[in-house]
Order: sequence, then C-alpha cells, then structure tokens
Amino acid sequence: MVVRARRLLAYAWAAPNSAVGLIFGLVMLALGGRVDMVAGTLEFSGGLPWRYVGRWSVSRHFVDAMTLGHVVLGRSRAELSALRLHERVHVRQYERWGVFFLPAYMVSSMWQVLNGRRGYRDNHFERQAYKSTTD
Repeated sequence: MVVRARRLLAYAWAAPNSAVGLIFGLVMLALGGRVDMVAGTLEFSGGLPWRYVGRWSVSRHFVDAMTLGHVVLGRSRAELSALRLHERVHVRQYERWGVFFLPAYMVSSMWQVLNGRRGYRDNHFERQAYKSTTD
C-alpha cells in the first residue's frame, strides 16, 4: 500500500512535465509516429518530427531521445531500446525534482558553460544518467 502511494505521488509530482511530453507525443503520433507503454512510461517514436529534430546537435551529439516526466520521445523504437536505461534515470530525476527538474537542468547546463565545461555532457543530471548506464 505504501509503495503504491509513493508511485502515485511520483507520477503526480512529474505530471506537469509528462503533460508537455504527452502533447509532443500526440503530435508525433499524428505525424506517423508510434507509442508503446514500457514499464509505466509512454515511449513515442518515429514520425515526421524526427526527420528534423533528430538532426539537432547538442555538443556534437545528435538528439536521439528526450524525456519529459513519464514520457520518452525518440527517433525510433531501436533508439529507445538502446537508450532506455539512460532515459529511465531521467524519469527518476523527474520523479524526484518534479516541476523543478527542467529549471534545475538548465541551471546546471549554464553553470557548466560559465565554468568552461560542456553544457550537455557535464550537466549534473546527464552525468548521473551516463554513470548509471556504465556501472
């Protein structure tokens, strides 16, 4: 019972971010994408938007997936499968930080850049996600 209550609170705390992800996901679906439910997270993949978004470069890394609460948006099912552990760390970060996650993520990136480091790869939240996938 306590575990279920904690899960519900985690979903509720991340819900505003998940709602934004759901809007983007529905656009992806309308433009030819797919959706799967994997371990309590909606994974949207493919569709017309990824022909353009997937070309964006962040610190010389192409965007293959992005997490917004309990929604993961990705280039393809294969990419989502390959990046699942990394993206699940971000899901847990959203559960912990809630509506404060995106501002905290941006502040961390800005801090890194202002200190001569890489805004994406040296971001505190990305370091956590990469570390968990290499342990």
